[in-house]
Amino acid sequence: MGGKKSQGDAEIRRSLLHPLTWFYFIFVVVVAALFGGGWEKGREGEDEGRRGLEKKRKRAMSVEEVKEAPLEQEPQQATKEPEPVVTYKAIVLTGFGGYDKLKVELKKDTPIPKSGEILVRVKACGLNFADLMARQGLYDRLPAAPPLVPGMECSGLVEAVGDDVADRKVGDSVIVMNRAGLWSELVVIPASNTFLMPDGMSFEEAAAIPANYVTAYMMIYDFANLRPNQSILIHMAAGGVGTAATQLCKIVKDVTIFGTASAAKHEVIKEQGVTHPIDYSTLDYADEVRKISPNGVDIVLDPLGGSDTTKGFNLLKPMGKIILYGAANLLTGPKRNPLAIAKLWWNKFTINSLQLLHSNKAVCGYHLGYLQIDQIQDAVTKLLSLYKEGKIKPRIDSVWSFEQIGDAMKQMQERRNIGKVILVPEAKKAEN
Repeated sequence: MGGKKSQGDAEIRRSLLHPLTWFYFIFVVVVAALFGGGWEKGREGEDEGRRGLEKKRKRAMSVEEVKEAPLEQEPQQATKEPEPVVTYKAIVLTGFGGYDKLKVELKKDTPIPKSGEILVRVKACGLNFADLMARQGLYDRLPAAPPLVPGMECSGLVEAVGDDVADRKVGDSVIVMNRAGLWSELVVIPASNTFLMPDGMSFEEAAAIPANYVTAYMMIYDFANLRPNQSILIHMAAGGVGTAATQLCKIVKDVTIFGTASAAKHEVIKEQGVTHPIDYSTLDYADEVRKISPNGVDIVLDPLGGSDTTKGFNLLKPMGKIILYGAANLLTGPKRNPLAIAKLWWNKFTINSLQLLHSNKAVCGYHLGYLQIDQIQDAVTKLLSLYKEGKIKPRIDSVWSFEQIGDAMKQMQERRNIGKVILVPEAKKAEN
């Protein structure tokens, strides 16, 4: 048995010393060295991957939790509501022609007064014969071609005052004059074109003062120099200028007033102060005047033109005066009439200086649109004093809304009015 053990040990030693055994041993060690670390790294990477997945799972859970959780409202600044757009109405002359050429339009944004200007909210506007002629393109003092806002007189309340305005304040009731642009709910105007309304004067009365009364005042007192015991012929005695002229004539003592008007208006104009009403539509007014005053009259106020100017001049006494202030004979219908224009031109009044000298008469021309502002201011100041004294008071024929401008013009052009035709931005509510 001892021999067998020795023999086994010898074989083991031989196998350990065999080169293949050592080669195999070295090979195993090298492989272990090369791949043993990678294995550990693989295991570590696998662990890291598992940890990453766990983090992603937790993040996904936290997102879901945030979605499910009620959100806390961040404080927000209060949003400022936009200011409402300011609009106001205005009558616009869109072109020359008939009544349909006047439209009511909405204007945007409040106009802002500049230095020396004021903003007025209009309460009433005056309608004049010049406005009828302007609609037909026969008035030469419009500041621009259509489209434009007409209107040369209005009244209202001051809403804003520009710099360098010391004699007007917000809330003042004012009378306004301008070449155009006043048929509007809001107007910006030089303060020098306005006048403070007297106590007790209505807005309608205030709108009736400027054009008609200034015209009548300057013709009668400045041009004609009316004196007691004189006589005067007033054409269209029931109109705005006619009623104003009648009242101003009555201030002077013992003045004889001849007034032309349709028969239906005679009673009213006689109450106003006309001494001798004459129906021009059925009678020759020159013949009627001569029946009562064979020598004629001292003053003729002529708004007609054409052949009527010649008749008026021939009616004057020596030292008499005729004042021309219109061409109403041009208006024969809603639109411009070329035949009427030609007729007026053909019958126009002409006289040379030698004839005028021999006649001992004066021919005067009056146009409100060409006066200087200080002349108008002086006349308005005097007229407002007469109003305060109770010596004049405008007669209002009718009041129309801006939307009724066509009907208002028709009322005047067809000679249906007795006194002043007034426009207002809003129709008045009917009284119960």
